[in-house]
Amino acid sequence: MDEQKIKEQIVDMARRCYERGHIVAGDGNLSVRVGPNRCIATPSAVSKGWMKPEMMVVVDLDGNPLEPSAYKVSSEWPMHRTIYKHRPDIHAVVHCHPPYATAFAVAGLSLDKAILSEVVLTLGCVPLTDYGTPSTRELTDAIEPFLQFHDALLMANHGAVAYADTLEKAFNKLETLEHTCKISAIARSLGKENTIPDRAIPKLFEIRERAGVMPVEARTGQACGMGDRGMQRQGDGETITLTREELVELLSQTARLMNS
Repeated sequence: MDEQKIKEQIVDMARRCYERGHIVAGDGNLSVRVGPNRCIATPSAVSKGWMKPEMMVVVDLDGNPLEPSAYKVSSEWPMHRTIYKHRPDIHAVVHCHPPYATAFAVAGLSLDKAILSEVVLTLGCVPLTDYGTPSTRELTDAIEPFLQFHDALLMANHGAVAYADTLEKAFNKLETLEHTCKISAIARSLGKENTIPDRAIPKLFEIRERAGVMPVEARTGQACGMGDRGMQRQGDGETITLTREELVELLSQTARLMNS
């Protein structure tokens, strides 16, 4: 894909973010890495719903302009740079303030429960990073520890960021994150948020690993330890961890055997 088409794609994806309410006014920023030290990014302080391809800025990884432009790259470019430098496999970044995901970030909540199999398959858990002032080293320091095994992050009192090898995949990851946070919020408002049984989590891990979505190392490398109890029960050690429901059932079975 040539750079003009990439600029058009960024405009299209940014408009989708705007139309879905993931960003408003001049919020958010998107970028695509098109070479080892060449990136195309959205301009600063421009509504993502009204951009044009010619407004895109071309910069190196340090944010220096590589082409003349009336626009400047976002002040949050250091976040994009940090992601690209830590993840050579990543070529696109989407940062927005989607309402439900941002509400999780404001409430101090991570998306760490296995409530939907599709989310375990595509994202795993989505951690909450510490607060960092936008456009400062605080923010990049806060996200760095999570970049290796996570493809989406919630940033405390800020918003969300997702990244992938293509812009479309990065957008899809962010949209999946927002949709899941919405479902989680509704389930909690109904009084209960059931999770997928721990014993089923390793099976989902195997599927995503076979599909090349995440490496095996992500099982223990992700921040939340999703599925740890199920994995412990499959191991060879003597430690066995049970959920409350499993313990109640085990005790009930024991009582029935003793009374028979």
